[in-house]
Amino acid sequence: MSSELISILVLVVVFVIATTRSINMGALAFAAAFAVGELVADLDADGIFAGFPGDLFVVLVGVTYLFAIARANGTTDWLVHAAIQLVRGRIALIPWVMFAITGALTAIGAVSPAAVAIVAPIALSFASRYGISPLLMGAMVVHGAQAGGFSPISIYGSIVNGIVEREKLPGNELALFLASLLVNLVIAGVVFVLFGGLKLWTQGAVETGTGTGTGTEAGDSGGSGGTGKQRPEPNGTGTSPTPTATVTTTDTRPDTPPDIRLTPARITTLVALVALVVAVLAFDLDAGLTAITLAVVLSAAWPEDSKKAVGQIAWPTVLVICGVLTYVGVLEEMGTITWAGEGVSDIGVPLLSAVLLCYIGALVSAFASSVGIMGALIPLAVPFLAEGDVGAVGMVAAFAVSATVVDVSPFSTNGALVLAAAPDVDRERFFRQLMVYGGIVVAAVPAVVWLVLVVPGWG
Repeated sequence: MSSELISILVLVVVFVIATTRSINMGALAFAAAFAVGELVADLDADGIFAGFPGDLFVVLVGVTYLFAIARANGTTDWLVHAAIQLVRGRIALIPWVMFAITGALTAIGAVSPAAVAIVAPIALSFASRYGISPLLMGAMVVHGAQAGGFSPISIYGSIVNGIVEREKLPGNELALFLASLLVNLVIAGVVFVLFGGLKLWTQGAVETGTGTGTGTEAGDSGGSGGTGKQRPEPNGTGTSPTPTATVTTTDTRPDTPPDIRLTPARITTLVALVALVVAVLAFDLDAGLTAITLAVVLSAAWPEDSKKAVGQIAWPTVLVICGVLTYVGVLEEMGTITWAGEGVSDIGVPLLSAVLLCYIGALVSAFASSVGIMGALIPLAVPFLAEGDVGAVGMVAAFAVSATVVDVSPFSTNGALVLAAAPDVDRERFFRQLMVYGGIVVAAVPAVVWLVLVVPGWG
């Protein structure tokens, strides 16, 4: 048995054990990386740790730390209230607002994980307060990021178009952008319908006036941003409980309720969040390092508000993501991914090779860097694209969409950020939901985009 096949079988065993024995999958993956790296791939510790996602570790810790402080001092409550006012109290519009914001951020040049890191904590705080399925809100954020991800000036778009030009393949920047936009828009619409979005329309609008709160908000009280009332929690399924937000309060006090009043701590936190956006988008600074630096500054200024924030960092999630991605790094060091791609390219049936490459891109990208997978596998398609039996424009678009739409997986950067940012949820259950949803996307989308974009021979 080849070493590449052994490494794939070990990954399957890790999933089976983690599922049946309730052991943290990250810990299992670290052990597997050590065993396979040392015994099969002949890698030393440096070679094994080469796949450790240090940048993602800092992003997960930094962003969840910063937004844990924002939740503690009530800043996220203020942002939720502002979002309600923006859409005139229509809760059903908020998921689409989040979809549009992340799409706009990536379309103008933000890295997809950076856009998700900025938007997801706010979106999921909103979902927690109003009883919206966190799976619905998280999927809308991630698919929004991917919808704008292939504009001609975006990071993904620039990389893929550069690969196409370097390999001297026919290219169409607009077709690539529209393919990703339309596929993610359709998926977002399906997710919205299936996971409770239609029920949100039947609930009407909540009160947005200054003198009245928005459901539970007006009754909240305490400190610089404590939330006194229990918020409705999502039930973790495709449907959501009836949120208390649909019942407007009769509180007509002229003063602003404490829950939505801007305090010095909240103003400073808002400034910090804006600084995070500017640092990432305008100055191309690392989102994780910037977030953790801003969190430390806020902690020093208001230690009471932030003393529990470190405990709210999603450490089990960090362990899972870092462990699995370290093992995937061992697979890359061994050449397992290249081995699989070359095997597919040698099949000799262009359309079959095309759909299999889309599936390999989707499956591997669910655990690894989408950009890295596109850079490694698109060149493997050059030989059969050169024969003219498969349209290059359609194939590149289908592969790019397949390799990025799966970023809802909890093992990808975007999915991990959504998992880590969700407050007031059963995190293990939410992890399983994201994993199942990601699996459905991996199973269905490559076949659909292959049928629509590759089979007709576009380009």
